[in-house]
Order: sequence, then C-alpha cells, then structure tokens
Amino acid sequence: MRVRTCVCHSSLSEGNPVQHDIASLRKEYKREELTESSVAQNPFEQFRHWFDEALSADVPEPTAMTLATADEHGVPSARTVLLKGFDETGFVWYTNYASEKGRCLEQNPVAALLFFWPDLERQIRIAGRVERVSREESEAYFHSRPRESQLGAWASQQSAVVASRDDLDASFAAIQQQFAEGVIPLPPTWGGYRLSPLTIEFWQGRPSRMHDRIRYRKDGEQWVTERLAP
Repeated sequence: MRVRTCVCHSSLSEGNPVQHDIASLRKEYKREELTESSVAQNPFEQFRHWFDEALSADVPEPTAMTLATADEHGVPSARTVLLKGFDETGFVWYTNYASEKGRCLEQNPVAALLFFWPDLERQIRIAGRVERVSREESEAYFHSRPRESQLGAWASQQSAVVASRDDLDASFAAIQQQFAEGVIPLPPTWGGYRLSPLTIEFWQGRPSRMHDRIRYRKDGEQWVTERLAP
C-alpha cells in the first residue's frame, strides 16, 4: 500500500482543490563532487572558497543562514539571519539581544548555523559556542547600516507581542522624530554575536542520494577532517 502525502489548495482559476504528491517530489544532484583531497586543510579557507563561488554564481541571498538555538529547557527554535562577517574566530550576525534568539543564547550559549545554496547543490552546517562581539564591533557595524535600519532597531522591540501594524508604524514615526538630526546611538539591547565553531560540515549533492559529506571537527587546536556517510 502506497501512502500519498499531499498538500491541497484552491485553484484560483477553477475553484477546485489541487493535490500535489509531496512524496514523489525529488531532484537528482549531479553538478560536482567533494573529496578529501580537494578540500582545504582549514575549514575557514574551504568556507571562503565555497562562499566566493556562491557570490560568483549569483546565488540568491548567499549570506542567509538558518540559526538554530535552544532555550534552557532544550526547546529548539530556528530562524533565518544574515551573516555579517567571518574569519578564523567565527561567524558573526547582529540582532536584538532581547529577542527570542537573544534570550535563548543567554540561557544556552550554543547554536547551529545552516547555509543552503540549492543552485550549487550545496549546504554547510556549523555548530559551536556563541558569545557577544565587543561593543566596539557592534558600534562600527550599526553605524554602517542605512539610517532607516538604525531607526528600525530602536523602534522594534523584537519578538514582543504588538497590538497592530499601526502601533509599529507609530513607534517608528516617534523614533524618527526623536532622532531627526545627528548620529543615532547604538541601542543598549542591540549588537552582534559570534559563533566559534567546533564542527563545520560541507555537503555536496551527488547522484542516487550518495551525497558527499566532509566534516571538520575541532580537536584541541587542530582540525580533523572526516568523511560522513550520506
């Protein structure tokens, strides 16, 4: 007996439900391969190589990454954030410290990141410990943002319940008036985080679901390279 998993929605043209067989949707991956001999010795060099290729390929939103956190009870949550910098100390993004993700990271300062670039049939998984970047780093990045984005950081109490869109717009208008002139200061609850990785895995899609997975695992001050079964 075959189980069909479907999503139904109304057809705008005929008003009839349209069924999609989700279980039969699949894509054969066959662009490239990933071998132990082809990857860089350092995972950050390998990340930079793949990231540069994503930029060259005009991948949509190449800096978009899923950030997964868990609260003090182990309840997970995930959302998309934007990478704003990386080097051998880790991967950086910015947010409101009072947001849901900020509260989770205060309670449980570990997280995972996921980049998925389907056009290149690639994904990168990163996991490690998280800490806030320095106030100076946050200041520098905040003042590099467009002025409207700076105002938005003050106007939005991220993740808080709001009564309506009108309330949000009124809050933005009030902040706009408050900081009509001069430099907009960095909000006290806004800044950056840096994830220092313990593992970085590079995934390359391959035919027959026999994908290539190469993982770098931190062992003391060294990185160990391992192949994982797909």
